[in-house]
Amino acid sequence: MCPDHLRFQLIPSYSFLKDTIGSSRRHAGRHAIPFVPRYDLPMANGVKRIGLISDTHGLLRKQAAEALRGSELIIHAGDVGKPEILEELRKIAPVVVVRGNVDTEPWAKVLPETAVAEAGTVMIYILHDVNALDLDPAASGFHIVVSGHSHKPGRADHNGVLYVNPGSAGPRRFQLPVTLARLNVETTPYKVEFVELEV
Repeated sequence: MCPDHLRFQLIPSYSFLKDTIGSSRRHAGRHAIPFVPRYDLPMANGVKRIGLISDTHGLLRKQAAEALRGSELIIHAGDVGKPEILEELRKIAPVVVVRGNVDTEPWAKVLPETAVAEAGTVMIYILHDVNALDLDPAASGFHIVVSGHSHKPGRADHNGVLYVNPGSAGPRRFQLPVTLARLNVETTPYKVEFVELEV
């Protein structure tokens, strides 16, 4: 449970799905949603604007916070780095967060490895590494899968499910861009807007 409540450049990428599709096919027989923590957020069903951020690794730039303003919900896909990151994000909007592989300190043990968020009728499945996905999102009733880990921003559509990786908003890794994303679920197809931060 959550402790307190629970369009710039489009960067298409399909590379982060290469292993996931095979995993989904292997588990295509699973029709029931497995147990995952649900965030019981006191939010209206009218949530349409969702901020997506991941792999902050202890760094939340002012530019990132500004880009997330106006979000009605923020999803952090793991590798938070410091609890202060979540405190700052909750000043903007309710936050759904999962634990990443670097989130090993005691404060992070309360964070789930996977989570489900609902935005009206839209079901969103969240995990840190999409390659660890062990269910068939379409068969389980999910419309969107949000993940991080690779530091590579991208989106892809597969079997009617939108997969989004907002990239890394933390310290720059190699020559990869520093990014986050804004998701709008007001209409279909859902709109994904990647924001590249100037660092």
